[in-house]
Amino acid sequence: MSLTSILSAEAIENAVKDCQAPDSFCYKKFFQLCGLSSKTPKEVKDVFQILDEDNSGFIEESELKYFLQRFIPGARTLTEAETKSFISAADDDSDGRIGAEEFLILLSLLHCKEALVDV
Repeated sequence: MSLTSILSAEAIENAVKDCQAPDSFCYKKFFQLCGLSSKTPKEVKDVFQILDEDNSGFIEESELKYFLQRFIPGARTLTEAETKSFISAADDDSDGRIGAEEFLILLSLLHCKEALVDV
């Protein structure tokens, strides 16, 4: 399974282009631009499995650094500040990594906020 089987290639490209400059990555905006914030829980879990490169059940800081490259090979790496900010936003149990459920909760919160804005 690839990310483009869940998200459109054009949406992925737009999302990665939006955060090309160092320290410009915002996970909320990225997930909205690539379309992930409006996907089903199953699709979000499928994306998580693709991002969990070592299949540990977690996205660790070392994997998160290369987050954008999982979407488009050759994309920039996340800065240390971006990586730490992303982890702290999703890491509910403070173990320094993002589990599948934490990732799903992060995305579902964004989806709820989008729905509130649309009302």
